[in-house]
Amino acid sequence: MIQTETESTSSRIDNSYDLLFRKQQAQMLVTGNSSAKTRIEKLNSLLKAVRETYRKQIQEALYKDFGKPHTETDLTEIYPIVKEIKHTRKHLHRWMRKQKVETPLTLMGTSSWYRYESKGVCLILSPWNFPLNLTFGPLVSAIAAGNTVILKPSEMTPHIAGVMQQIIGDLYREEEVAMVQGDADTAKALLDLPFNHIFFTGSPGIGKKVMAAAAKNLSSVTLELGGKSPVIVDESANLKVAAKRIAWGKFINAGQICVSPDYLLIHHSVKADFLKLIENEVHKFFTSNPKSSGSYSRIVNQRHYERLMEHLEDAEKKNGVTRFGGKSDAAENYISPTVIEDLPEDASLMQEEIFGPVLPVKTYKELEEVIAYINSKERPLALYIYSKRKKNINKILGETRAGSSCIYSNVLQYANQNLPFGGVNNSGIGKSNGIYGFREFSNQRAVLKQYNRGIIQLLFPPYTSWKQKLATITLKWF
Repeated sequence: MIQTETESTSSRIDNSYDLLFRKQQAQMLVTGNSSAKTRIEKLNSLLKAVRETYRKQIQEALYKDFGKPHTETDLTEIYPIVKEIKHTRKHLHRWMRKQKVETPLTLMGTSSWYRYESKGVCLILSPWNFPLNLTFGPLVSAIAAGNTVILKPSEMTPHIAGVMQQIIGDLYREEEVAMVQGDADTAKALLDLPFNHIFFTGSPGIGKKVMAAAAKNLSSVTLELGGKSPVIVDESANLKVAAKRIAWGKFINAGQICVSPDYLLIHHSVKADFLKLIENEVHKFFTSNPKSSGSYSRIVNQRHYERLMEHLEDAEKKNGVTRFGGKSDAAENYISPTVIEDLPEDASLMQEEIFGPVLPVKTYKELEEVIAYINSKERPLALYIYSKRKKNINKILGETRAGSSCIYSNVLQYANQNLPFGGVNNSGIGKSNGIYGFREFSNQRAVLKQYNRGIIQLLFPPYTSWKQKLATITLKWF
């Protein structure tokens, strides 16, 4: 007797999410064969929910979770989802069409194409730093590709998780899209299930565990990870422009951004001027007392606050010089925007991804030093360049490797749906955004159709001396 996929799965899996998984598995072909119109209707309902129906609840929940200002919520949590949906629905009909490819002469009598088909049942494990954006953003791609989906948000932001649970429950049937909540044990139980695809956003360390769990079921994965993303300012840069944009990219969301500049490499001749300018920009953004500013977020919880304070204590022990900032308040999980220089290489701030409002500064004299230093570390999720010299820009881009880069900007590469977003090796596997996210959640299925005997049948067995001559001609000319 032939076992069906569902029967085989149910015999191997026994955990509390098995029933939900099997419901989605039973539904996946129906959802996978849905039209572009049906998928767009699902996306439109999500668009209305986040932009209108639940907008106030989203703002309030994220403020409760870590003091995120309402305007920042609109711009960094809601708007990216709105933009992703608008972009996707504009292009989805074209993405779903079969894509014809050329036929080589040796395959005369055939035609070939590929089609994007849904992968099946997908799991999205999302982080806490942009909990709405990084949960619903991948969901847009998964729905567009015709998958059934189980979402598991971070337990560290419970208020927004509750709002997202309500949104998903209101909009979708659980056999198509469902959300479950819980801690690491919940994630582990979900990862035991044989999902067709897993999309994870988080740290490289947890990403390795996700990949190991996926390997047991040969599930494909998208891993959006992190790492230490450098920002380079050379002696030709417009320092005022660089200071403003780096201050924004580093200290928005209190530095809790996977693509924020993690450390600064600056030419020694312009360091003093730059540090004065970036301090001025921070004061313009958040006043001289960011704690009282309505534009500055808090650290997500006590554990991450203490982790960052340990970094600062280590920096002090190792004679790092705090140029500005360094103020904190445990009662509010508050750490002010901070810039530190003269750190030794064994300082924890130079070894670990910071994920907070602390910017270490390292000087250099020759560009080769910068390239050697970056290449001595794991490949970063992002690398940023502030330079007016095309030669320097091209040298950095050509002699380093990173998931993405900006020239005279930072963070904004994520905002362009026409660009692939993702890391490389330690900073990630796979891409998201626009068609790249659609492809991550799709299988490119190749199809060849034969219409007549064609040339290839002349080479079928039995092999003769004449067919050997044809084979020799084929090797030489085709």
